[in-house]
Amino acid sequence: MSDGAVVHIKGRVLVGPDDVRDEMWVAQGRITFERPAGAREASTLTGWVLPGLVDAHCHVGLDAHGPVDDSTTEKQALTDRDAGALLLRDAGSPSDTRWTDDREDLPRIIRAGRHIARTRRYIRNYAHEIEPEDLTAYVAQEARRGDGWVKLVGDWIDRETGDLGACWPREAVEAAIAEAHRLGARVTAHCFAEESLTDLVEAGIDCIEHATGLTEETIPLFAERGVAIVPTLVNIATFPKLADGGQAKFPRWSDHMRRLHERRYDTVRAAYDAGIPVFVGTDAGGSLPHGLVAAEVAELVTAGIPPLAALSATTWGARAWLGRPGLAEGAPADLVVYEADPREDVRVLAAPDRVLLGGRVVG
Repeated sequence: MSDGAVVHIKGRVLVGPDDVRDEMWVAQGRITFERPAGAREASTLTGWVLPGLVDAHCHVGLDAHGPVDDSTTEKQALTDRDAGALLLRDAGSPSDTRWTDDREDLPRIIRAGRHIARTRRYIRNYAHEIEPEDLTAYVAQEARRGDGWVKLVGDWIDRETGDLGACWPREAVEAAIAEAHRLGARVTAHCFAEESLTDLVEAGIDCIEHATGLTEETIPLFAERGVAIVPTLVNIATFPKLADGGQAKFPRWSDHMRRLHERRYDTVRAAYDAGIPVFVGTDAGGSLPHGLVAAEVAELVTAGIPPLAALSATTWGARAWLGRPGLAEGAPADLVVYEADPREDVRVLAAPDRVLLGGRVVG
């Protein structure tokens, strides 16, 4: 299919949760709901159509040991694309992946720059490891390098206590978040535990990754401030294995991780019920493979989030949150076609029939 080809898409076009059309056209790589000139020569696709799925927490250009080469980066991006994830929020990577922007066959990436962590308080080779007095300067640096996001490591194992502990003093994150906002960037933070959440939210943070430490006390605060969460439940599923591996050295941390895992579904459902925005993210690219977006949507449903809301968390709602269009007039034709209705069973997402990027069939 050439770039200038006209495509006629028929079936059920899911423009929004309450907006379903019978047909749509793609011309010059963009969406239109009006029959374009030359439509008589159009090729036809049939099925259930969604905007390209969103993985709002992954790591392109990163594996369990640190940055990877361009060939591995390409394979990661292609795996996400073939799974239907066409918009990725890269939540921290030490690799320069800007070259992927010139590839029309790869997903669109929204970058958060490189992780910013406390010295010796995160995974080796991943982050800028700094002390609190340098936090604002590094946040400003990554705000300029990213695509409107900055990623902090909010908590990690504190070797002195043997348990999860907050990484930053309140005044340090207040100043750093204010600087990011001044530069037009939003801030998110990796947080497993309970301790760091109140300070980060009251300091003005925009999002929390994982958020397993949410409690009855902090959930209302998140809801009041409109702070989003990206639960990454497919990653939280690894907590028992991590806990077993750390039992001998950090028994308090291991027990804590098991407790967080045991209540993970209750935590996510309580957050959703309170009105906290919840979005789909897989945490792929560290220890997890890419291409898990459908599995994460299914996990949200298992947690008790209604299927249509879980679907929105990777489509219409997620794209609006990230400031990117979905199936709108004139928008880039980044979309996925399925043989069955994903609203009826989100497991349909695991088997895309066709994937289009810029109106070109790429999968």
